[in-house]
Amino acid sequence: MNIIVNGKIKEFRNELTLSEVLKELHVEDKVMAAALNMEIVKQDRWDKQILKNDDKLELLDFVGGG
Repeated sequence: MNIIVNGKIKEFRNELTLSEVLKELHVEDKVMAAALNMEIVKQDRWDKQILKNDDKLELLDFVGGG
């Protein structure tokens, strides 16, 4: 299954949740927000949100600055 993550095609096994994708990408501790197909997915849904082939996932982290 292919998922477009931040504009790059990544290949995964079938039936992954958003949380599982984050773990496979080794970014589970860095991501603060996620949008799936242009819709924000709240963190309490990451364990339940199943991704499908050709989904578009945008992962964001927040950086402090000044």
